[in-house]
Amino acid sequence: MMKRRQLLFAVMSLPAFCPGVRAEAARHYEARLISGETQNDIWRAGLDLTLDPGWKTYWRMPGDAGIPPQFDWSGSSNVKSVTVLWPAPTRFTDDGGETVGYKGRVVFPLDVIAEEAGKPIALKLAVFLGVCDVICIPVSLEMSLAQATPGPADASLIAAFVARVPEKVNAQSRFHIANATIVDEDGKPALALSLGGEGFTKDFEVFVEGSDFAYFHAPHPTDDAANFHLPIDGLKDPAKLRGRTLTLTMISEDIRLEQDVVVD
Repeated sequence: MMKRRQLLFAVMSLPAFCPGVRAEAARHYEARLISGETQNDIWRAGLDLTLDPGWKTYWRMPGDAGIPPQFDWSGSSNVKSVTVLWPAPTRFTDDGGETVGYKGRVVFPLDVIAEEAGKPIALKLAVFLGVCDVICIPVSLEMSLAQATPGPADASLIAAFVARVPEKVNAQSRFHIANATIVDEDGKPALALSLGGEGFTKDFEVFVEGSDFAYFHAPHPTDDAANFHLPIDGLKDPAKLRGRTLTLTMISEDIRLEQDVVVD
């Protein structure tokens, strides 16, 4: 089972029902919904989080100690769907384990599609997330935003974080995973990745999703520069991963890619 940090169960509820309003905690973070451009009937909004120095929040796969964000849009009006885009995260390691997420500032771009195109959209968000330093504070927020002409600063901010969202691997991608298999490494299981193409470095990072019974640690290069191993915790039977489709998010310098792979 994945470890979880000690939680400070002081759940804060900070309603904010005016468009563009900022919801602020007494400490540690600020949060607001912001409006971006509308193109092809998709309104791009954003959840803007600014964290105090040393504090972090989490990616959709939070590591072996963390709280993934949970989004509820059910209170919205004229909203068919909201797709959350996830900027590439960072891996953090400390005495509490490994976590995956963001420090400083992060904007989660939101692609909003209306039930009835051309009619006003009222976006209402209830979000649960972890804001963490030595302790982890579970935070509940409610905020809302009406579709409006965006200010240039907010639209540019959203666009900057859209640029950090990993792209699906395609024929034009500079590198890709050519093969994934389970190997034995010093008596423990590891995920072995063989990369094709170019553009990856020894600082290549990869985050693995698709298994709720195993955790994949940071990759390290092998003797071959195109091969990396990720040590695995929690995997008692390697056969459980063979044939399973995993989603890999890969980061190497300014390249951010996502690829589904089947484990051999």
